[in-house]
Amino acid sequence: MEVCAMRLRIKFSKNGVMRFVGHLDLLRYFQKAIRRAGIDVSYSEGFSPHQHLSFAAPLGLGLTSDGEYMDMEVNSYESTDDIVERLNARMAEGVKILSCVELPEGAKKAMAAVEATDYLVSFKKQADFTQEEMEAGIRAYYTDRDTILITKQSKKSERAIDLKPLIYAFEARDGAFFLCLSTGSTDNIKPELVLEDFYKYMNKEFNVYNLAIHRVETYTLTGGELLPLDKV
Repeated sequence: MEVCAMRLRIKFSKNGVMRFVGHLDLLRYFQKAIRRAGIDVSYSEGFSPHQHLSFAAPLGLGLTSDGEYMDMEVNSYESTDDIVERLNARMAEGVKILSCVELPEGAKKAMAAVEATDYLVSFKKQADFTQEEMEAGIRAYYTDRDTILITKQSKKSERAIDLKPLIYAFEARDGAFFLCLSTGSTDNIKPELVLEDFYKYMNKEFNVYNLAIHRVETYTLTGGELLPLDKV
């Protein structure tokens, strides 16, 4: 099938040792894999042309994920299944292409479409809470409170924010924390921020290095409903 300047949305996982590969290195990794796969990717014009690629929400170093997304513009392609097969044949251990869909005309770019993200946070070594302590703590900290005021610091400033409306879900699941958090350019809430405040509320010492943070899914808002980015 011949198409011109079509955008494809790639969903992929990032696990194992690849969790230590930063965002810019991951971009270069995909650029090389796309060339080696022989995909008819579209390039920018000018003195230094580059592939038309964009990622949804860069993943923090050391985190794993089953819900990463990348948009790729192509001049032509045989089928989305062929794209998946070609890329997976060039992927290193730890990165797997899960799906590929063609985006409708006018669809937002991946980064602009992101509204929320699911995380599952487990303990690497000794658990800091029992399941019962987690459930009781989440009820007291999140469910039964109207506001959760914190001071969010950045490199340039700090501001007071209410976390409550930015946490869409906070649960205890089989000895791990499950969170669905606001994600995007305006209110980008990381699980470390929420859990550090939760630990403080529970009078527990917070050690982020004892937490294994896994991104489960990334969502966009469509018709008032949160849907995975590949359900466009």
